Amino acid sequence: MTVEQADSGTVESLVGYDGRLLLILRADGWGLPSGTPQPAETAEATAARVVYELTGYLVDGGQTLKAQQDTVPAVVCQLLSESPSEGGRLPPEQIRWTPYEETAGAALSTAVCNYLAGHTPT
Repeated sequence: MTVEQADSGTVESLVGYDGRLLLILRADGWGLPSGTPQPAETAEATAARVVYELTGYLVDGGQTLKAQQDTVPAVVCQLLSESPSEGGRLPPEQIRWTPYEETAGAALSTAVCNYLAGHTPT
């Protein structure tokens, strides 16, 4: 597996834990934490950095998801800390853990929706 530099656009972070998805309140409603890569930063590193900066949760970026029709990649992240540190910029009321099956109203890409459909408990 090779590590490639992220494109200059936005990267979203898909953080799932115990059947729930980490969402943040954005200007357009609830959605995944997202941000722009730093110079020479991989998509995986961007995803992990953004989650920590916004929420205070430590994560490790892994698999990158992007369907052909998606304009923004999403990185599947593993949660490393069950409680956020105090370093996150967002207040607690702008962060929530939503059960996968209740994410229909969130702004999610096709690749993320497909991933969640395959990982939703029945």
